[in-house]
Amino acid sequence: MKHYSIRTEQADTDWIKRFILHFGKKHPRDMGAAEVEQFLTHLAVNGRVAASTQNQAKCELLFLYKEVLAIELPWLDNVEQAKVPKRLPVVLNRDEVQAILSRLTGTHWLIASLLYGTGMRIMEALRLRVQDVDVKRHEILIRDGKGFKDRVTVLPVSLLAPLQAHLFKVRELHESDLTQDFGAVYMPYALERKYLNAAKEWGWQYVFPAAKLSTDPRTKVVRRHQVQEQAIQRAVKQAVRDADLTKAATPHTFRHSFATHLLEGGYDIRTVQELLAGSCRCQYDDDLYPCAE
Repeated sequence: MKHYSIRTEQADTDWIKRFILHFGKKHPRDMGAAEVEQFLTHLAVNGRVAASTQNQAKCELLFLYKEVLAIELPWLDNVEQAKVPKRLPVVLNRDEVQAILSRLTGTHWLIASLLYGTGMRIMEALRLRVQDVDVKRHEILIRDGKGFKDRVTVLPVSLLAPLQAHLFKVRELHESDLTQDFGAVYMPYALERKYLNAAKEWGWQYVFPAAKLSTDPRTKVVRRHQVQEQAIQRAVKQAVRDADLTKAATPHTFRHSFATHLLEGGYDIRTVQELLAGSCRCQYDDDLYPCAE
């Protein structure tokens, strides 16, 4: 009903299970604020989890009591808070970015290049639909970003030709799927019922589809989903090793580097904020620009 992603649903249920198991499978209805405080304190003191992890657990348990059990919990004042570290994000210089990109190939190179050239989050890039890429205006429309907000970011001129060549191959793959009675993509909300044939239209296809068909975990329908983020993470990690870099760079590091290089190039902070659009736990120059995991 709330249109949360399946990863959010999984996080919700995982924390609820951990909470229940911590108290010997006692039903949450028979517990309350005291048990929630005890569990969160246990995570901080015994589990030594990060502050963000403790806060996530707190949010999921509050969701359980408020939305599922319809029980309002009082303020949780007696929780031992995990310490919030003040850390600078990893930022690559231009030579380091090129060293990593030069060791990537094919779709992995194109996705990583888009992350650096647009400032997108990795899941925003992987969930892109063909209709959201405006080649003529050099823009990418990011739908349902963090906080269910849409925004527009730049499409670098240097990536136009590689992206168009990639889309040509993707279209061939889509047409092949259609001949085999597949080709329908996942549609958000109730659009699949409202527009019966839209799921097979070219504009709704993922820009970065997976190599193989797979079963939708919710509906059990076999369709072609987007590339898995783990594949991009592994490819970037290997490229960092091959480049012999000591920085702990990940796909998300390209987002930080994008913002940093824009600021160094003379762009004003407001422009950078609009391109990134989001809040972040990362600390950088007193939060001059927002990021977001």
